[in-house]
Amino acid sequence: MKIDLIAGARPNFMKIASIIDAIHAARSENKDIEYRLIHTGQHYDKNMSESFFTQLAIPHPHVNLGAGGGTQSEQTAAIMIGYEKLLMDEKTDLCLVVGDVNSTMACSIVAQKLHVPVAHVEAGIRSGDWKMPEEINRLVTDAITNFFFTTTPEAGDKLKKSGVSEDKIYWVGNTMIDTLLKHRNRFQQPPFWAELGLQKNEYLVITLHRPANVDEDDKLKVLIDEIIVNSHGLPLIFPAHPRTAKILAKLGISYENLHITEPLGYLEFNYLVENAKAVITDSGGITEETTVMGVPCITLRDNTERPETVTIGTNELIGTDPRAIQPAMERLFSGKWKKGGIPELWDGKAGQRVVNTLVSLGK
Repeated sequence: MKIDLIAGARPNFMKIASIIDAIHAARSENKDIEYRLIHTGQHYDKNMSESFFTQLAIPHPHVNLGAGGGTQSEQTAAIMIGYEKLLMDEKTDLCLVVGDVNSTMACSIVAQKLHVPVAHVEAGIRSGDWKMPEEINRLVTDAITNFFFTTTPEAGDKLKKSGVSEDKIYWVGNTMIDTLLKHRNRFQQPPFWAELGLQKNEYLVITLHRPANVDEDDKLKVLIDEIIVNSHGLPLIFPAHPRTAKILAKLGISYENLHITEPLGYLEFNYLVENAKAVITDSGGITEETTVMGVPCITLRDNTERPETVTIGTNELIGTDPRAIQPAMERLFSGKWKKGGIPELWDGKAGQRVVNTLVSLGK
């Protein structure tokens, strides 16, 4: 069985790394499975993509489609055109996509139109918010997927309610957590750690990139102001997405304890998160990582596709109203934040379960 593994953006790399490891392990046992790693080029900034291949020891991609940036439609179209040509030149037995980025949806559509089955890792998660591009990507991908690999039983329940046959759903756990656990003892201090005098539990990490938080200049400024006012003077480290960094620069946002940095490599960023007092974010994936590392997480979103990080983990969803920041920070600094636990099967073996299932399907 030959499988195309699709990776296009930073979260994909973390999710696909353990699947590659598991394929190599299966091949060492003479199991019939091989892969072609395809980088769509959706993230083309070195810190957003290339460094992840190096740090996570992912083999260099067999193919880079070089899709680059542009609007949602331009990027999706470029990926579809590139992947269609690749499949027409050399077909594969299965297209495996991960997560919910444009590459996930685009390659799924192309594969199905050329009669290549699709497997979706992280299937069934839903925010219910159609304003998020990722939600559309999830819905479209799962509508044309053949094999569904889920992180939680709840995701499987959502799929069954949408009409997916139970025998096509495989609860395997979270491959991104596989990567986190494998590399946790390799986390390394970011270059500015000593320069800023950072100490464990004595700073906060911020990541913001969603349109609801960063596209309205006034709202973004108020959010940052509220965080600053309630930070008790602790350093605030903000590794900013290039798009967000441009907006912050335009607004002239500057505070003595606010440190805006370039995007960090995987090992540096997770060192920063693991040793932080808390993380303030609007990312979905980071809420999973903080849950496993036991770090308090304040999420500036009105909904989440990862409810287990709230019901089980350390995450709290406070919405996008800046007025919600103060009471959340008060709970944090008064020591009243919940301890949280780790969801079942987030144990570092999800990639193995995915590959074992694929091998059995290929027989």
